[in-house]
Amino acid sequence: MTDSHTEITLSNGLKVLLKEIHTAPIISSWLWYRVGSRDEVQGRTGISHWVEHMQFKGTPQFPANLLDKAISREGGLWNAMTYLDWTAYYETMPADKIDLGLRLESDRMMNSEFKPEEVASERTVIMSEREGSENEPLFMLGEVVQQTAFRVHPYHHEVIGDMADLRTMTRDDLYNHYREFYVPNNAVMAIAGDFESDKMLARIRELFESIPSGKEPTRVAREELQQHGEVRLSVEGPGSTSYVQACYRFPAASHPDFFPLTVLDSLLAGPSNLNMFGGGISNKTSRLYRALVDKELAVSVHGGASATIDPFLYGITMTIHPKRKPEEALAVLDKELKRAQEEKVSKEEIARAIKQARAIFAYGSENITNQAFWMGYAEMFATYDWFRTYLDKLAKVTAKDIQRVANEYFKPQSRVVGTYVPQDGKVR
Repeated sequence: MTDSHTEITLSNGLKVLLKEIHTAPIISSWLWYRVGSRDEVQGRTGISHWVEHMQFKGTPQFPANLLDKAISREGGLWNAMTYLDWTAYYETMPADKIDLGLRLESDRMMNSEFKPEEVASERTVIMSEREGSENEPLFMLGEVVQQTAFRVHPYHHEVIGDMADLRTMTRDDLYNHYREFYVPNNAVMAIAGDFESDKMLARIRELFESIPSGKEPTRVAREELQQHGEVRLSVEGPGSTSYVQACYRFPAASHPDFFPLTVLDSLLAGPSNLNMFGGGISNKTSRLYRALVDKELAVSVHGGASATIDPFLYGITMTIHPKRKPEEALAVLDKELKRAQEEKVSKEEIARAIKQARAIFAYGSENITNQAFWMGYAEMFATYDWFRTYLDKLAKVTAKDIQRVANEYFKPQSRVVGTYVPQDGKVR
């Protein structure tokens, strides 16, 4: 994996990262905006995700009914994602066809229409999406845990937003959000693939540099208050399976402790995949799998770490075995966490945990689309150097580091534990 890339900021503030990869005649172009649910206030929750949907509804130059056909006709793929801290759009296309993707992104940075009838149609779509999620036990449980963990910070609400806000937001609310945040000085363009950097940069200048910069967007994020004591809660819903989610405070991705915690995550539950659309690897050698799944207290166990601007959560989710109780699984979880806090991890276990964390990182970094993804993604919460030095930082993690972060971050008094109780009322 080569680290050679070009990095430049245009006169209007648009940051551009280019990486030539000549292994295949493909180019992947990503446009990242520094806006997500972190930038939303009560009454406007879910607005960033809704604006993302509206970006596919067309401009005068690129009407909605032509967009999909145009991209697919040229053999390309395109999509978008909204998360806590960012919204991203990408096109991966044959190298000689990428200009269509560049023209499209340049146009919809400025000229998306937000027609009232399209806003109304998309309201129905997103509300249906929300209603569908509300039937999923882990969404129901996760939302309540997240709301409980964050009382002040806007990480309080789910990216899709609250139903009350989805019902009442207006076309002007959406358009004003778009105009505030979709400006070049609030964006990062990352392109990887089969091109010559000088020619690509010249084309980007042609298409994007004339777009005027905007005011620095208003940020609403407030520091979360310290939690004083463990919070336990339960959620009832359909189904016959019980779940337990234990969530602990987790530092921002830019914090030095992120790296020993990443190794601890790999050790405890198997490595989390930070790439939003990469695959996973088996966690059967992890401590929690052996203690919970192999011993038939749980059907599955997974950890979940996220790379975020502000401190977020590390969640351990257990699907409880039908013949066991949530309290039994939680007791074993606590025993394993205490073991990590009190016993020095062996060199062999650290080596395996680092190897697995490295492997999942490599799997999610190897193709051209992923290379472009990582250039922009890392810029959302740190810089591209964060990605380039990631493996080196993992390799430096020691047993002492792991024990220290286990004690500092996995404190029972600062966690939220949620249990999903099947609707029949019996905790299975």
